[in-house]
Amino acid sequence: METPLQLELQGIKATDYVRELIAENLSKLEKRHGRATACRIVVRAPVAHHQSGEPYAVSMRIALPLRREIIIGHKKSTDGRFTDLTFAINDAFKRALRQLSDETTQLQGRSRRRTTREPAEAI
Repeated sequence: METPLQLELQGIKATDYVRELIAENLSKLEKRHGRATACRIVVRAPVAHHQSGEPYAVSMRIALPLRREIIIGHKKSTDGRFTDLTFAINDAFKRALRQLSDETTQLQGRSRRRTTREPAEAI
């Protein structure tokens, strides 16, 4: 990346584990799609009076060449797995990886849609 990672943790202590988890996931993205120029990640803890059972919110903004961006918003879900910080961070990076793959396909001029072949004419 051309600029350093911007990491904002709201309501969460900046532990080594959280930083390493994010750095590890970010390095996976860079290996597969090294064209990202900037990345901003915001991790929000549940509100203080809703700490049990409330999900973490992870959002990302990844800047790409040609003024393109990938934006991963908080996924509102009733899935209980999002109450786990590790799961929430990993899920956000999985969604980012999927969108980056789609974006890379578009930048290369290929479509993911399958084209139908015309039947050959009989001579």
